[in-house]
Amino acid sequence: MEVEDHAVSDVVEQYADEAELTELSDREEELQQEEIDDEEPVAKRQRVWPEVSTVRAQRYRREFDDIKEHFHDEVDEFDTTMVSEYAEDIFEYMQELEEDVMPSPEYMDGQSEINWHMRQTLVDWLLQVHLRYHMLPETLWIAVNIVDRFLSKRVVSLLKLQLVGVTAMFIAAKYEEILAPSVEEFVFMTERGYSKEEILKGERIMLQTLDFKVSHYCSPYSWMRKISKADDYDLQTRTLSKFLTEVTLLDHRFLRVKPSLVAAVGMYTARKMLGGDWNEAFVYYSGFTEEHLQPGHKLLIEKLTEEGFNEQHVCKKYATKKFLKASLYAIEWAQLHLHETLEEMNVEC
Repeated sequence: MEVEDHAVSDVVEQYADEAELTELSDREEELQQEEIDDEEPVAKRQRVWPEVSTVRAQRYRREFDDIKEHFHDEVDEFDTTMVSEYAEDIFEYMQELEEDVMPSPEYMDGQSEINWHMRQTLVDWLLQVHLRYHMLPETLWIAVNIVDRFLSKRVVSLLKLQLVGVTAMFIAAKYEEILAPSVEEFVFMTERGYSKEEILKGERIMLQTLDFKVSHYCSPYSWMRKISKADDYDLQTRTLSKFLTEVTLLDHRFLRVKPSLVAAVGMYTARKMLGGDWNEAFVYYSGFTEEHLQPGHKLLIEKLTEEGFNEQHVCKKYATKKFLKASLYAIEWAQLHLHETLEEMNVEC
């Protein structure tokens, strides 16, 4: 009996220790959540744009399948950047991952202190930081994706919104860059608005919230490289389409759009602005017909013609000679063709 009493005592002490550890763990988690958020918003059903009827979707598929069946893809075995022997499998895998890392397009309904305009301001600031430190294009896209996915799951105060942005850029840079800026440099980016400890703690909370899914996201640039093959990687078209796809980062309406479709919309709009057509080669490499891309084209034109949009940093960035003054051309074209674009869409509807 004495042995049994000792055994029971040991078990009681063990459970007491475990309970204490659980309480400490729970309290620590509560404190971590209080640092950035107060509660989790109600999860909403993810919707992928554009929402089309079954009949129209089937028609798109038939058109694409017909083109795919007879289109001859000239594979360049010496183009190491496209790894032709693996390309088809790679893009199929990327398609499977797309919806898995898309944020909720209505997540702002669950936020109490921030709104879409504040998100646009944050993304515009991230664009400045990204350009200032000469980071890779994918770093920016991953950072914005992390921000949106995090805000889809956590309620964030206005005071902590910039912390979410800088932490997302910190994570994206560590993942994508060869020589990522140090955490001290990210503290400097915020003009010491947040400490090193806050950014590191935010990184831990953010990665746990997103289940460490960072590498799953493939930016529109990955798809754009494939689509660019249709016009033999024309520099002017590609530069203009890069600007147009970055514009979508500032427009929350594109949160429901897959990266592959964002790339296609950007390329289609660039082609239209430069007087080109959306021929079979573009349909083949993008996977989307012209009719499929027109709603996104309309959204882009509307965004470009918003009052004061030319003051956004993305416009200033692409107004330089380095980027062929793409933003100046695009905004001027959009203003000239706004009514024409809206009328075309109304007729089709």
